[in-house]
Amino acid sequence: MRALKVFRTPVGFHDAYVAATSQKAALEAWGTNHNLFARGEAELVEDPDLTAEPLAHPGQVIKRLRGTAEQQFAALPADKPRTAAGRVGSSARTERRKVPHPDRGPLDDAEEALAQAGVRHAAALDALAREEEALRTRRREAERARDAELAKLGERADRLREAYERKLEQWRAGGR
Repeated sequence: MRALKVFRTPVGFHDAYVAATSQKAALEAWGTNHNLFARGEAELVEDPDLTAEPLAHPGQVIKRLRGTAEQQFAALPADKPRTAAGRVGSSARTERRKVPHPDRGPLDDAEEALAQAGVRHAAALDALAREEEALRTRRREAERARDAELAKLGERADRLREAYERKLEQWRAGGR
């Protein structure tokens, strides 16, 4: 069985950890079909303090709060005072939002296809490497069998040649 690795991705104010055998298995555990690793939104974790709990529960998503509540509130942007000018600016922002946000879906699909192709081709190459090793083993066995059979037949031919030559010599000596 392949070794477990621990992966992490941010989810709101939490980090979601999972112990899985591969990035693909981690994505499945998180319930996404987008390659968060290709986007830089997920990563391998090697810190023993962070990996202990996920490794104790393989395949289960473990959520941990990222920082304290005070740290999270401190990271929020300060409220801007509301003025008439601010309201005018907000309508200008609404105008800008009429342009649709670019669709990342095709890029996500392409990245996923790229990742799947990499996995598929790696598996095909591994299968070919196993076949090559099996053929090398069969070749060594065939060479050993050939060498043994040729040695045995060579010894028999040598014995029969010697016997023939003795009989031929006897025939020449006595047959004339």
